[in-house]
Amino acid sequence: MSHTMTIHLRVWRQAGPEARGRFVAYTVRNVNSNMSFLELLDVLNEKLIHNGDDPIEFDYDCREGICGSCGTVIDGVAHGPQRRTAVCQLHMRHYNDGDTIVVEPWRATAFPVIRDLVTDRSAFDRIVEAGGYVSVDTGNAPDANTIIIPKEELENAFDFAACIGCGACVAACPNASASLFTGAKIAHLAGLPQGKPERKERVVAMVKQMQIEGFGDCSNHAECEAVCPKGISISAIAIMRREYIKAKISP
Repeated sequence: MSHTMTIHLRVWRQAGPEARGRFVAYTVRNVNSNMSFLELLDVLNEKLIHNGDDPIEFDYDCREGICGSCGTVIDGVAHGPQRRTAVCQLHMRHYNDGDTIVVEPWRATAFPVIRDLVTDRSAFDRIVEAGGYVSVDTGNAPDANTIIIPKEELENAFDFAACIGCGACVAACPNASASLFTGAKIAHLAGLPQGKPERKERVVAMVKQMQIEGFGDCSNHAECEAVCPKGISISAIAIMRREYIKAKISP
């Protein structure tokens, strides 16, 4: 059964990258418990627009928990309190009448705020461009069964490939490290035959780009794994480190 409630919000408002930001308090009444968190923001924005105020800017795309672009920090937790859930799939039934919820953007030097809850996550794109791919000849796609891959190796690669690049790992890390994201991209390809020819160049280039972007170093807090909506294991970071050492010491 659905029910209605009153929710108080403290939302980070920032007019632009160079502007000084602040938390602004809002109250939303008659909130249906079946609403998603993004629908709550939609309702608030309709009210703000009706009153002639600027709506709250926030990112979203699929609203199905697939893309992760909706990422924000809710009550100090990246993507909110529900484990393995993106913000768009967080529903108001998990809150109580009269609750106050604090909403803010990812906090990282490498993810500068564009406006309000929207951050520039293109640093992730540049890490992938540095080496998160395999080089293949153009033409017809190879037959799916051309290369036989053991089931365990294939499943491990798929687990790491599940990373959606939302940036929650960076937002949760006290060092703002991108090691889980970068490690997942490296571990995914390192575990497949198609990724092995370029594995040395790949890990060196991606780690270098990660450092250039200004992300911090991993110090094994494991907060990244705790908030990842896809449950990517921190074993990806161990694989990245092993691949990097092997690439640097072997000819």
